[in-house]
Amino acid sequence: MTAESPARTVAAHQERLRLPWWAWPASLGAGAVLATELMLATPELPIWLPYAVFLPLSLLILAPMGRLRVEVTADEFRVDDARLPVEHISDVVALDAAGKREVLGVGAHPLAFVVQKSSIGTAVQVLLDDPADPTPYWVVSTRRPVELATALLEVSRRARAERTSS
Repeated sequence: MTAESPARTVAAHQERLRLPWWAWPASLGAGAVLATELMLATPELPIWLPYAVFLPLSLLILAPMGRLRVEVTADEFRVDDARLPVEHISDVVALDAAGKREVLGVGAHPLAFVVQKSSIGTAVQVLLDDPADPTPYWVVSTRRPVELATALLEVSRRARAERTSS
């Protein structure tokens, strides 16, 4: 196995889709309400026990939800565990909130790959031209749609040029 050059391994775009700040206090509030309900319903339990269980649990439930990673490298577009070789990208459209709503609305293709975070208003639509794959496009939420679209177009054009020259 040969080592790849640093230019091919450095990410052209990298983003982590975290939860909004208000999700953490809301989760704690929901945990406190559940703990209070349980404490009032079972007087034989120590008063502190439901809070000691539900408050940390409410935060632990949210922890994996804020770990979604969006990354563009020289060879592929990664969204969490999904990977798309960049030579299959034909076009990329940066979407504002209205465009995202339209793409994900009634006319959405049923085979489209969608990673949508409701707390993030913008997205990109990545159009594919892989005849072996029935997926027509990807829609991925992002806080920086223009930057992501530019990086994807640049990397895919470079990969297509390399593929046609070889």
